[in-house]
Amino acid sequence: MQMNIKEMVEKIKSGELTSEALVQSYIEEITKNEGTINAFLTLTCEEALAKAKEIDAKVKAGESLGRLAGIPIAIKDNICTEGVNTTCASKMLEDFIPPYDATVIKKLLAEDAIIIGKTNMDEFAMGSSNENSAFKKTLNPRDITRVPGGSSGGSAAAVAAKFAPVSLGSDTGGSIRQPAAFCGVVGLKPTYGLVSRFGLIAFGSSLDQIGPFSNSVEDSAYILNIISGTDEYDSTSIRDLKEIDYTASLQDGIKGMKIGVPEEFFGEGLDEEIKESVKNSLDKLKELGAEVETFSLPIIKDGLAAYYIMSSAEASTNLDRYDGIRYGYKTPNYTNLDELVENSRTEGFGAEVKRRIMLGTYALASGYYDAYYKKADAFRRKLRYDLKKTFEKYDLIVGPVSPVLPFKIGEKKADPLSMYLADIYTINVNLAGNPAISIPAGKSKEGLPIGIQLMGDMLCEEKIFKAAYSLEQALAIEL
Repeated sequence: MQMNIKEMVEKIKSGELTSEALVQSYIEEITKNEGTINAFLTLTCEEALAKAKEIDAKVKAGESLGRLAGIPIAIKDNICTEGVNTTCASKMLEDFIPPYDATVIKKLLAEDAIIIGKTNMDEFAMGSSNENSAFKKTLNPRDITRVPGGSSGGSAAAVAAKFAPVSLGSDTGGSIRQPAAFCGVVGLKPTYGLVSRFGLIAFGSSLDQIGPFSNSVEDSAYILNIISGTDEYDSTSIRDLKEIDYTASLQDGIKGMKIGVPEEFFGEGLDEEIKESVKNSLDKLKELGAEVETFSLPIIKDGLAAYYIMSSAEASTNLDRYDGIRYGYKTPNYTNLDELVENSRTEGFGAEVKRRIMLGTYALASGYYDAYYKKADAFRRKLRYDLKKTFEKYDLIVGPVSPVLPFKIGEKKADPLSMYLADIYTINVNLAGNPAISIPAGKSKEGLPIGIQLMGDMLCEEKIFKAAYSLEQALAIEL
């Protein structure tokens, strides 16, 4: 059985296991399979081994070490790492080397974690398959003919392929939960503002949230203990957060917990095998002592339209700075200022990024702002209100992560709308700012992973972890 992170750290601190041996074991997996999987854009294996030796020297010297002493971690390539390329998988930032660390990176390094590499993603986090990277396509380690999901597909694949025991991704509309479901790992999207976004290169600033991928719910809770907290550098960070040990109540059980299941989650378009798997998980939750009730939450059916208006509008604004003058790739082909900006953006951005910029610019244009963006914003306020009322009645909402199983590479590339519809179960959480987790719930007949999503009220990660841990233990899924 695979060790969890806490056990690894304890063995390293006691000298029973060296960090160098641990890191080397993951590097060997990378050496063996990365050429097929393509999870990474940048590898820092030499630096990782050097840091591991430093950790081992501290252990021998009897020095105190952090909560992640000697643990290798993979980082999505839109999270800034000082001195290491951070490209957002875009030609626009191909040569960008940040002069500072994101707050989450500082927190990991302060606990003696080791960065093993930067993972591939959909360009500027725009996509649901990892096929929009400017540099390579990441394959799903569970079936290399299929996508790993997106946009954090590289981070999910890195954990699933045993290239690292944990990784960080970002979730704007399901970009942690959907690839976690596709790759058969655990993926957490925390409450908006619980984890600092300082140093995360923005896609949709009011939607983006950093979170972990891991092999278990316990590891996810362990990492959240470290990366969460108020940050003075992030104006959207929640102030005066209480320090919580998210691992403390994992084994408390869920007897008496009330779980709501929106009937809208089981409508047209949901794969039958996913439906069966989710229903099996709901039966398990009942066996564990939870009260499970179906109810109607009609507003969630309309979240997709509002999400793509708001996220594209924010993307259009955030990406406006990349003009070849202030930031990003600069074209060699220009004779005047207009050509410089136009050609730099045309050559630097990929097709999906251009599509979102155009959608967002249109939604914000004079004459269309009231018809689109303003209505989407009003919808968001109503969604937050409806979810708040729902969580007064239920502890958690449970349902599918994705309506479809991991699809074949290239299967949906020519049909962006079909790709967007794959986010239908995840985007409402981002619009409202609520937390949610995806855990493995089963396998299809072909052996493809199926995930289940548990959603909670703002700052109710403890409840989510408790239920997810209980379900994970009861299902005992082996992929």
